[in-house]
Parts: sequence; C-alpha cells; structure tokens
Amino acid sequence: MTTPAPVPPPQTGLPPLLDIRELSAYLGVPVSTVYDWRARGLGPRAYRFGKHLKFAVDDVTAWIEAQRDPTPSSPRQPSDRR
Repeated sequence: MTTPAPVPPPQTGLPPLLDIRELSAYLGVPVSTVYDWRARGLGPRAYRFGKHLKFAVDDVTAWIEAQRDPTPSSPRQPSDRR
C-alpha cells in the first residue's frame, strides 16, 4: 500500500508580509527611521492590524524602485572644434 503524497499548503494569493522589524533589517535602517518615514508620509504603504503594522513585499519593492536615483546622463563628448 502506498502513502498519499503530502498536500501542499493552499495558495492564498496574498503577498508575503513583513513586520516593522523585518522591514528595518531588510533596508538596513533603524526601526525608528521606518516610523519617522511613516509619520512624514515617506515610507512604503502598510497594513494595520490592531497596533501591528505589516508591509507587503510587493509594496516595499515598488517603494524601493521609486527611491532609485534617475539614470545619470551620459558624459558629454568633447566637440570637434577646428
């Protein structure tokens, strides 16, 4: 008799969530900086569950991309003056 294969966990379709400590560790900034960004409206979007903040990985990724410096312009080529 064979044993049934393990059933994989159901897919919820929800993005993974980070708590504020995980987010601060991922970004390499203090937790207080993340709170400061939120107070100033600068940080990534969050979900609030009671007193707990959770950040969707998708929202964090989009916020990180928005922080990227613009592409530097190509260096100027010397003009051919004769």
